[in-house]
Amino acid sequence: MKIEKIGDMLAVVIPADVATALGLNEGDMVEVRPTPDPEGDRRRAAAIEQIQQLARPLPDDYRFDRDEANAR
Repeated sequence: MKIEKIGDMLAVVIPADVATALGLNEGDMVEVRPTPDPEGDRRRAAAIEQIQQLARPLPDDYRFDRDEANAR
């Protein structure tokens, strides 16, 4: 579903076929809340695993200096 800005508010645009299937009409009150997304959790875990496989160990004497990096 699409989120649109209307004035100072955000609105969820519900397609007509979904509104009909749910019996929704203009002016009806609905509650929007997050739900767990097991598929999203699996995708996130897979992405983290791929990133970890790309990681290479740093030399023992490696030192990161934020000031030195920002001075470039």
